[in-house]
Amino acid sequence: MTITEMRRLLDERGLQLTRSLGQNFLHDGNQLRRIVAAAELVPGDRVLEIGPGLGPLTELLVASGCPVTAIEMDRRLVEILEQRFGCRVVSELETHAELSSAAEGRLAVCPTLLHADALVWLRQHPRGWADWKLVANLPYSVGSPILVELAEALPPPARFTVTLQLEVVKRLLAKPATDDYGLLTLLIALRYEPAGWFKIPPNCFFPQPNVDSACVTLIRRPQPLLSPEEARVFTRLVKVAFGQRRKMMFKLLTAAWPEARLDAAFTAVGIAKTERAERVDLHGFVALARHLAAP
Repeated sequence: MTITEMRRLLDERGLQLTRSLGQNFLHDGNQLRRIVAAAELVPGDRVLEIGPGLGPLTELLVASGCPVTAIEMDRRLVEILEQRFGCRVVSELETHAELSSAAEGRLAVCPTLLHADALVWLRQHPRGWADWKLVANLPYSVGSPILVELAEALPPPARFTVTLQLEVVKRLLAKPATDDYGLLTLLIALRYEPAGWFKIPPNCFFPQPNVDSACVTLIRRPQPLLSPEEARVFTRLVKVAFGQRRKMMFKLLTAAWPEARLDAAFTAVGIAKTERAERVDLHGFVALARHLAAP
């Protein structure tokens, strides 16, 4: 779908895009094909697309032969997608079993379309996404929380290939002791490893965003670093530790755990009590979580 086709489709319906919903649509065919190539779709994959907009990425995903489920919040765009692809539109009230079976039964024909606020829907309908891949130009206003929500599913999707603000991608890939390293870095890194990224210029979108963008691919770790219970402790640990990132994290953590227990964990792991969270790497936090989760 070219920018001319996008303009015509919107003009014909008298639609004005809404910036608050992050409606900046990627129209550049080369970039769209790069995204699909990075997703490495194979038979047996099920694809989740969040924020399909007018459907330029959806079209390529459907052509891959994998069943596609797209979640769109804007009713106006849902109607356009329904007409473009002959979608089966499902409601927010349908069960996961219904949604999954709908996807399985519509292989390379057309996507299943869910009209919903994706973040709300994911939180209200927890489920496993073992054989799914997220391939999406995520709405920038909710891109980070959507990734975290899916990453914490049991199990999470096998792969993320997503377009986000460049600053968010930098946070996902950040190293300890850098300004970009923080809570988002660790919540995703616990379950995913980076597998490449590329920048996408603003002029590839309509309308052009005021921020730089990038597509990043993250692959689910072959083996979990922590058990589900330990992972819950990890999440609590990093949230408290980065509550005030410039302060010593030991002191911050005493609000959540007894000082004696923290002292034993820090000593066992070899982390100084004067250390700040931004200087502790993933494996340091993993080791702390294991100790704090132990009976």
